[in-house]
Amino acid sequence: MGIIAGFMVPHPPMIVPDIGRGSEAQVEDTAAAYRRAADEIAALAPDTIVITSPHSVMYSDYFHISPGMGASGSFAGFRAPQVRFSEEYDTALVCEICRLADSEDFPAGVMGERGSELDHGTMVPLWFIRGRYKGGKIVRIGLSGLPLIDHYKLGMLIRKAAENTGRRVVMVASGDLSHKLQDYGPYGYVPEGPEYDERIMDVMGRGAFGELFDFDSAFCDKAAECGHRSFVIMAGAFDGTAVKAERLCHQDVTGVGYGICTFYPEGADESRHFLQRRLDAVEKELSAKRAESDEYVRLAREAVEAYVLSRREIEVPEGLPDDMLSKRAGTFVSIHKHGELRGCIGTIAPTRRSVAEEIIGNAASASSRDPRFPPIKPAELPWLDISVDVLGEPESITSMDQLDVKRYGVIVSCGNRRGLLLPDLDGVDTPEQQVDIAMKKGGIRRSEKYRLQRFEVIRHY
Repeated sequence: MGIIAGFMVPHPPMIVPDIGRGSEAQVEDTAAAYRRAADEIAALAPDTIVITSPHSVMYSDYFHISPGMGASGSFAGFRAPQVRFSEEYDTALVCEICRLADSEDFPAGVMGERGSELDHGTMVPLWFIRGRYKGGKIVRIGLSGLPLIDHYKLGMLIRKAAENTGRRVVMVASGDLSHKLQDYGPYGYVPEGPEYDERIMDVMGRGAFGELFDFDSAFCDKAAECGHRSFVIMAGAFDGTAVKAERLCHQDVTGVGYGICTFYPEGADESRHFLQRRLDAVEKELSAKRAESDEYVRLAREAVEAYVLSRREIEVPEGLPDDMLSKRAGTFVSIHKHGELRGCIGTIAPTRRSVAEEIIGNAASASSRDPRFPPIKPAELPWLDISVDVLGEPESITSMDQLDVKRYGVIVSCGNRRGLLLPDLDGVDTPEQQVDIAMKKGGIRRSEKYRLQRFEVIRHY
């Protein structure tokens, strides 16, 4: 057995009549498509329903699978406590997913929060499904801050676990689309909102799962999408499989996008190993970048590799340009993996005898001491994309009007506290955003008296 079908569904609580109290009529097209999807699940009579939810427990570097024998929940938080659920977990399937994750050193399992109630990203799909089908246990899985490639890998693990346990599994990828589709919506409007909805409905309606990797995180953040990573997990469960995809519905009348699609496997298809195709493309791109990188980036990479493999800082190598040996400056080393930040550490002012030594020290720190991430593992080294920023002298300014997010970085200071943000970063489009982020990094409040400095950088890729 294995994955017998997949369903992409939204989770607006107001679609439940006890919550909507009449307002659910706005999304009747979505409700009708949802009922059809629930009828199809009932006809399949799966042993297990795996639900991936953006509102379950979420960690930046780990996929949380809900532990225990089961869980309950209600819509009390939406003024409908009478709508309740009590679900039994498929513990055998959970154990097999965890076993496979451990064997492959993959960051997924039941560690972390325990005993949490069912979330609305899980309960809204269940409201429709349980109205048609009472059988089958569930597995509830949260998303993570890891790259899309890891979400896809999780889907592959789920499929393998389903096959190993002989389960007939339906995947339910719970997630709304953009939350910024209309001026009158709760989150307002940005042009990326409808663009995201149009793209994702096209991709999912065609079952073109390889194209899910082409949605970069900055674009998704601007669109304020909810379910993309959930959809990617489901896509991974169909890796190497021909899929019959059908688009049932898309609505955006509330300012939030709701999309429903169905997916049925139709046998093996070697052309649909999208993970391997993606990895091959990334490897080729990184190889070309490394061949063209300058001495600054090559030195940073050498320093990262040495520290990851042997926990040592390298000596300054011979043959470096004079600028790297004779000049002193603050530097930042940024490390990305599959399009996501993996580590970034730097110095505002020089702390060592030369730019070369500054890069070596910051490269080692970026690979191991960035508090936002665990230390980089040796297996990650081939997938790292590294850049180096060499900072110019900071210049005091009196107003945000003197900032240009593409040209200048910013330093916000208040007493001994300082927050810095580099220029030309994805997702940072205005000086206000730039200053807000720098203030948060420095633990500085708007109500406090602070001073601003700007600086330019020379960025090496």
